Amino acid sequence: MNAVTKLRYDAVAATAMGGRDRQEDAVVTDFPIGTDYGFAVLADGMGGHASGNLASNIVVTEMFSELKMQANDPSSMERDINATLHAAVADANACIKYVSRCSPRQELMGTTVVAPVLFEDRLYWISIGDSPLWHFRDGNLVRLNEDHSMAPEIDRMLEQGLMDADTARSHPDRECLTSVLMGGEIARIDYSEAPVHVRPGDIILAASDGLEFLDDARIAAVLNAHGSTSGAEISSALLDEISSLDDPDQDNVAFCLVRVLSAGTAPAFSETVEELKTIPGSDASVDEVANALTVVSRKKGNGSHVICISKKVSM
Repeated sequence: MNAVTKLRYDAVAATAMGGRDRQEDAVVTDFPIGTDYGFAVLADGMGGHASGNLASNIVVTEMFSELKMQANDPSSMERDINATLHAAVADANACIKYVSRCSPRQELMGTTVVAPVLFEDRLYWISIGDSPLWHFRDGNLVRLNEDHSMAPEIDRMLEQGLMDADTARSHPDRECLTSVLMGGEIARIDYSEAPVHVRPGDIILAASDGLEFLDDARIAAVLNAHGSTSGAEISSALLDEISSLDDPDQDNVAFCLVRVLSAGTAPAFSETVEELKTIPGSDASVDEVANALTVVSRKKGNGSHVICISKKVSM
């Protein structure tokens, strides 16, 4: 039996407002330096519903807290990963229910969620809604999770000749969600019963549906062209591609991009503040790059200690 290649990850979180007047997407990553495990949580607040931004932030915060506690023992966490992910979703959903009951203004808030978790070469996930999770390898972009919207059903009708292409593409129900976190019963939950195995050179990309203003072929082309560069550079290239659409209806964009690297590659954090004089594709200074790092700390005694550091690229 061959030994598993030691891996590390270059993880970046990115957001863009698009044509909206507020950001309803939320994303957080936790890939500790020097370890071979990590996770991300991404939520897309439901546009047109009350406080979608609040719902997405509740889910990201609640799930991050639960997963971070479990990550203190990665081996135990992996043994019970599906139970842990389901429990984290249930707790987040319960929190949405509590907040919505306390304030009538928040009664209709809702959000999607997708949470990929990596242990060495093994990828697990849980998702509710239409936020995609892709696996990119050797030029091929494959969606891993289910799309809990009407889009798959409309596409099936197209394939069966029950609808023409133009009608299917612009159907008003295409983006209607069939499962979502709103504090009530969750209609459908997608998760990985067995892990997807990754290897050096792979890219894992979890996103809100705002990134799907780019079709799969265009996303794959960007990943193919920039896949050997840093995660920050790939993220900037994706944001530039979105910007080039110049679409006034562009939805909020949020994504977490994880490059899978061999352990012998240069340390992941050497490409942030010390070596990046600017964020690729921008005029950001070193200080601005430093401000783009998300640091989460926890009080301990009279001081505090860092529990999470993640790079964030925004537009």
